[in-house]
Amino acid sequence: MSINKLRIGVIGAGSISDLHFASYTKSEDAVIVAVCDLNRERAAAKAEKYDIANIYTDYNELLANPEIDAVSICTWNNTHAEISIAALHAGKHVLVEKPLCKTVEEAQRIQDAVRETGKILQVGFVRRYDTNAQLVKHFIDNGQLGEIYYAKASCLRRLGNPGGWFSDVERSGGGPLIDIGVHVIDVCWYLMGKPKPVAVSGHTYNKLGNRKNVKNLSFYKAADYDAERNTVEDLANVLIRFENGASLMVDVSFTLHAKKDEIAVKLYGDKGGVELEPEIVFVTEILDTITNVTPQINNKSIDINGAFQNEINHFVSCCQTGETPISPVEDGLEIMKILCGIYESAAKGQEIRL
Repeated sequence: MSINKLRIGVIGAGSISDLHFASYTKSEDAVIVAVCDLNRERAAAKAEKYDIANIYTDYNELLANPEIDAVSICTWNNTHAEISIAALHAGKHVLVEKPLCKTVEEAQRIQDAVRETGKILQVGFVRRYDTNAQLVKHFIDNGQLGEIYYAKASCLRRLGNPGGWFSDVERSGGGPLIDIGVHVIDVCWYLMGKPKPVAVSGHTYNKLGNRKNVKNLSFYKAADYDAERNTVEDLANVLIRFENGASLMVDVSFTLHAKKDEIAVKLYGDKGGVELEPEIVFVTEILDTITNVTPQINNKSIDINGAFQNEINHFVSCCQTGETPISPVEDGLEIMKILCGIYESAAKGQEIRL
């Protein structure tokens, strides 16, 4: 092992952690030296699978290990803030899964800790790291679409409430909005040039619940799935207004009486448009004719494994060079302002100024 390799500890050994483990394993510049999970058997299973020397059930003990340079935090949303802040003050760089945390106040404290310690913190907005998203950003940055003034996105599941901690608002902070909506809101905002959000008007609905009665259609279930517990929304929608006059419309669901699951990400500029999902295509005018342009690329939609590999590679590089990540803590804070504003708007039935 090269002494220059970044030594990684992974905190949280649930399903999302496998994408972190696999990506670090493929990195030439990183090595996983520790894993932590409240469930020791689960941590031990990951340690055996990925040949990891140290197993912990208390993240504080992992953070006290001087051989660890950086951590991936893959735990429940309600623990992101406390673990991130503790890791930063322990001298570790941090990659924290989305969302950054549960509240704007927590996000502010994390940002303060980043600035106090000078350590790297990268938020796991993995869609930014997908090759197709970076291609679209390259086109936008080079003026191919002109001024981006409107975007819209949907991430609709007809049946897909994972239950367990995902459906427990105390641990998750919310339902589809904070779990899957955060991804499409973030990638649109990022590609729009990260304009300052000024107001949100949102709605949330809890009409269908867990739908445990449904037969003949399978869906992902959390390890702690419990059909009796569901305190999060089924559906959320929002209109976000930005200081530059641009707007973003989003709807997301865990469960909905829909014909099929749907993912759509679309951006519109004064020179052209683009659909990033479900299949990438640019729309422009050539010789006074509206023309759809499909780039010759490896994947028409997101390559999730490749996106995670890019994300992990970028994190490792930033830790080694001191470069600021493309998804820094400041962006995590802005997205938390948007998400919390949406929930507040839905609760009060009125637009919320940010």
